Amino acid sequence: MTTEEAARVESGTGRQGQDGEGGQDREQELDVFAQLCPSRAMFAELADKWSMLILMSLAACGQQRFSELQRGVGGVSRKMLTQSLRSLERSGLVRRTVFPETPPRVVYDLLPLGRELAVLLAPLGRWTERRTGQMLAAREEFDEAHAEG
Repeated sequence: MTTEEAARVESGTGRQGQDGEGGQDREQELDVFAQLCPSRAMFAELADKWSMLILMSLAACGQQRFSELQRGVGGVSRKMLTQSLRSLERSGLVRRTVFPETPPRVVYDLLPLGRELAVLLAPLGRWTERRTGQMLAAREEFDEAHAEG
């Protein structure tokens, strides 16, 4: 089942066969649950440890320099921030702009696709902040119930 199908089942709208243009809807051709589907690899890349936090930081604070991003996303190493930014740039979510100054100034900001995704991530971040206490309590309860000894 694709994520689109899952959302439709949840919302009760069922499966749609075509887009508004009368052609096949491109998203229906992809299946994030299929092991070899390119959408699965893209999903995994976006769901890594740092990408969502970087996108959310850029959405919240706007254009940032590398060091500002590193401070804003606490705990990310220079290497991982560089790799994540490069991946997000390659995927068309983030733009890297180099200003011809001495020393050169480099800033990162969201492209339209990145802004669209960041809007979807913001509620997830807020939900996580609101529900962390409950999840930590559930973990404690689980660990106590499954402790050996």
